[in-house]
Amino acid sequence: MGTVVLVRHGETDWNADRRIQGWAPAPLNDAGREQARALGEHVAARYDIDRIVASDLRRTTETTRELRRSLSDADVEFSRAWRERDFGVLQGLSYRKLFEGYPEFSVRKSGYPAAVARPEGGESWRDVYERVRDAWTELVDEVAEAGTASDPDSTSPRRAGDETVLVVSHGGPIHVVIGLLKGYDVVETIAEIDLGNCALTEVGVDADGVPTLQRECAASFLDADAES
Repeated sequence: MGTVVLVRHGETDWNADRRIQGWAPAPLNDAGREQARALGEHVAARYDIDRIVASDLRRTTETTRELRRSLSDADVEFSRAWRERDFGVLQGLSYRKLFEGYPEFSVRKSGYPAAVARPEGGESWRDVYERVRDAWTELVDEVAEAGTASDPDSTSPRRAGDETVLVVSHGGPIHVVIGLLKGYDVVETIAEIDLGNCALTEVGVDADGVPTLQRECAASFLDADAES
């Protein structure tokens, strides 16, 4: 059984202010760095991470840097495929202004038409769904096909299929993965999942490439201050 551990980045001031970040280069705030360190300690204690795949946006690269304080042996690959949705001209708006002023882009208000609506210069939720679905399918295939460890000094070679990969991403992409695993449509994927900063989702992958949801949006390892 292989494993994919998906985690959301730590908190930023934009998160705290309920602003749409998209691809903005928003850094972690102090609470976000504390969350990421707590997450790293939890992951290191529970999993044997072989490699890290991370979004290349600033808040995920900073989260990855904090995680590697506890996971220094894992190689890191940064990938645009795991970025948050590009909100285009909507970037920087508060969620309240989005819902009240642009209901055509609010899935909770407008349903499927909002999921396929593409803001100027940005992506629709459907675009993100397809982008992440493709990246997820590729990653699951890689984990299922993981071969024997090539280290000649290894005394316990890794069996095929038991690779453990940590994915450091954003709310949108992780919503997509959970939605795929639960059989949700694109609207349910956005509207029915609650995912906090540094929450962790674990997926098992068998040798046939069949993924199974093991943990969903877990965050009990974060202290009360980091969770607020």
